[in-house]
Amino acid sequence: MSILDTTREVMRRDQVWPFLQDHSQDVDISHQVLLYVEGLNLSFDGFKALNDLNLYINDGELRCLIGANGAGKTTLMDVITGKTRCDSGTVYFGQSLNLLEKDEAEIAQLGIGRKFQKPTVFEAHTVMDNLELSLKSNKSVIPTLLATLNSEEYDRIDHVLETIGLKAERMMLAGSLSHGQKQWLEIGMLLMANPRLLLVDEPVAGMTVQEGERTAELLTSLAGERTVVVVEHDMEFVRSIARTVTVLHQGSVLAEGTMDEIQNNQDVIEVYLGEAP
Repeated sequence: MSILDTTREVMRRDQVWPFLQDHSQDVDISHQVLLYVEGLNLSFDGFKALNDLNLYINDGELRCLIGANGAGKTTLMDVITGKTRCDSGTVYFGQSLNLLEKDEAEIAQLGIGRKFQKPTVFEAHTVMDNLELSLKSNKSVIPTLLATLNSEEYDRIDHVLETIGLKAERMMLAGSLSHGQKQWLEIGMLLMANPRLLLVDEPVAGMTVQEGERTAELLTSLAGERTVVVVEHDMEFVRSIARTVTVLHQGSVLAEGTMDEIQNNQDVIEVYLGEAP
């Protein structure tokens, strides 16, 4: 076999190299719980960022996490996604997958996607290009954009464009989108990986009222097929989407329930929503 033939064989489109193979594992949700967080502790230079935190997220639910700055919301997300290691405690994806034994890439492969507050899209490329880049195993821009999409990949992109409401903007440069549209595009980029659990940090910060309403519709539509956890400070937005709200305070769960229950909880009133009259 010539060198050219060998190269063609290695670079076949249907060739999957070992480091790009799908290593996803089945998630055991026989008890209907997708995420178990138990006894989580983490300190930074004596500051208790997480303090014996316990949290259970059901499969397919939309859960909102609220709390003052320093309550532990972002740190909790960091531990779940493998960005930060905790001092003690357990985090399981389903009943059997120990997330604390895995790194960030392995956790992402399991089906856990995270969207940070500030949108990070490829502004010099089109909306379509951004979604295509998210679809490919090879994340290099030039090889990805030179590759040819198959019909299944086109259908996948079309479905995501429909979901995030950007079909008409598919050929627009991402840098020309509004702030809200960039947020939706980044959610779409996560959806290209078909995550089981989606962690979303302050999705409506900086949005117009109309964009916030559209974002509420989008996140609500994703719940059920996926599990969505939203960290947000905007109480009106939380009320519009949440069935269950978890309040964090000083690294622990202070209260949990419906938005009405939370707003009438005396502890929450005193430490987060304002002093009681």
